[in-house]
Amino acid sequence: MTRLLIKNIGLLAGIDQGKLRLQGAEMARFDTISNAWLTAEDERIADFGTMDSCPPAEGETQVTDAQGGCVLPSFCDSHTHLVYAGSREGEFVDKIRGLSYAEIARRGGGILNSADRLHQTSEDELYAQAMTRIGEIIAKGTGAVEIKSGYGLNTADELKMLRVIQRIKQTSPLKVVSTFLGAHAVGRAYQGRQEEYVDLVVNEMIPEVGRQGLADFIDVFCDEGFFTPQQTARILRAGARWGMRAKIHGQELADSGGVEVAVEHDALSVDHLESMTDRDILLLRGSATMPTALPGTSFFLNMPFAPARKMIQGGLGVAIASDYNPGSTPSGDMKFAVALACIKMRLLPAEALNAATLNAAYAMRLSAEYGSIGRGKVANLIITRQLPSLSFIPYAYTTPIISKVVLRGRVIPPYQ
Repeated sequence: MTRLLIKNIGLLAGIDQGKLRLQGAEMARFDTISNAWLTAEDERIADFGTMDSCPPAEGETQVTDAQGGCVLPSFCDSHTHLVYAGSREGEFVDKIRGLSYAEIARRGGGILNSADRLHQTSEDELYAQAMTRIGEIIAKGTGAVEIKSGYGLNTADELKMLRVIQRIKQTSPLKVVSTFLGAHAVGRAYQGRQEEYVDLVVNEMIPEVGRQGLADFIDVFCDEGFFTPQQTARILRAGARWGMRAKIHGQELADSGGVEVAVEHDALSVDHLESMTDRDILLLRGSATMPTALPGTSFFLNMPFAPARKMIQGGLGVAIASDYNPGSTPSGDMKFAVALACIKMRLLPAEALNAATLNAAYAMRLSAEYGSIGRGKVANLIITRQLPSLSFIPYAYTTPIISKVVLRGRVIPPYQ
């Protein structure tokens, strides 16, 4: 049995409230205990309390002194594309020169650019590049992450991506869930034949992904210039037959109907929402679908931000994620996403932290075990330096705050 005792915690924050997700006014609660300790046994949180009841370290217990810093649940990043080949800084310059995301895509850039590069890159090289990014996000406090395919756009390359994600699951200390996103764009070989490409996704890709058990979820880019609600529904029905629950890209570029199709198909989350409408908020109310904002994308692309404040006022829960990818958000820094949620979407610090932990875990179907401090939950934790308050985390948006990272109940060394 492995044991960990963290003592002299200035503030133990994100205490479990007994819920799988928080909605509306609940999101403003980020419960804390001052002057605390926490123990973990065999990867899970065993107990916690105030220092006047701190247990002695017995046997081979690993003792870590937080030295007055905070302990929080690790960030949960429920939307990333971090398996990709190379980078796309040339398109970054195009954006500076005034080209839009859609214009770059029409010129053969964007997703198709990444698909071309991925096709030419071996699985081992893709894995090596991705593990460098995994080390980066671990160091920045992420403890659970979703990774999508979607830069293959043909059966062989989509399967290649999903095998890389499977390898990351098996070798990384992070909790990883995988999403099949064959309908990220129309593959280059099918340009002008979109329905035929949808046929390929439904009749060939999905059954093969299902037979090999390579994906937990299925996603579709349901938006203007990509896939219609009708095509999206067809793909989601096919994925459901193989046990893949939906997670949708929707309402990023236009009022595309993405929220409606997500709710109709019991999607676990609908992500982006920069073009979300008041009707979408009403559609989501009472549903099991978690609206997920990606503030880094809005920041990088100079797009409107998702109306997260309005969602919370409308009684919804909100998750935030990084959207880590080479084209529209080359960053997996969840602390920065939290800061953007406060600065640009007007979330309170407690709301933004809940959005990046418990609610983001819900958007991966993980919130029973991740995303808050609770007995029996997986001990994925951030130990910070001494902070004047939790509000300092988004306030000092570039200041490093992490002293140590705990994954599966172990303090881990800097990850290479």
